[in-house]
Amino acid sequence: MSSSQPATIARSNNASNPGIPSSLSRLVLTGFMGAGKSTIGRLLATRLGWEFLDLDTHLENRTGTTIPDLFSRHGEPHFRRLESTALASALSRNRTVLALGGGAPEEITNRLLIEQTPATFAIFLDAPFPLLFDRCMLQEISRPVLADPTLAELRFARRRPFYQRLAHLTIDTSAQSPEQTVEAIVAALNQKAHTLP
Repeated sequence: MSSSQPATIARSNNASNPGIPSSLSRLVLTGFMGAGKSTIGRLLATRLGWEFLDLDTHLENRTGTTIPDLFSRHGEPHFRRLESTALASALSRNRTVLALGGGAPEEITNRLLIEQTPATFAIFLDAPFPLLFDRCMLQEISRPVLADPTLAELRFARRRPFYQRLAHLTIDTSAQSPEQTVEAIVAALNQKAHTLP
């Protein structure tokens, strides 16, 4: 997720929500780096006429510093506490597509916040690690955790069960463009409209 983007990126005046159950107030996108959470999140928010919020950018705006700076100055445990607070704030918004940082679902606090916030629907954007790694290498975003591909793949393997457990819907993005992924999400939500309260 790019820290150069404002937290609120896409908002449309379109009041209709094609294919989305009226019982939902927020969609949470999760997945590993390179899954397309920010790109797909912006497109999905525009398609639905909702707001887009990137959790990392939201956290940076709240703290006035960057994610790498928070890690280096305060350590990961402090960062994760700040992330949980930012997530609780983000989940208070309605008509929002929220893109999580790749590590957010590892924390039980974050999973519980998502699972227990009414009208919240989690979507796992999945793809095989080699493809995610290649996508990240093509981006002009510094990702220090990918410096060692073997360790990065281990991190992916550790996080994937959390993504799967949290998800109400899993979309394989490996053979789809971002636009096709958005259409697949909307189609799946339209089908679920008949089964959600």
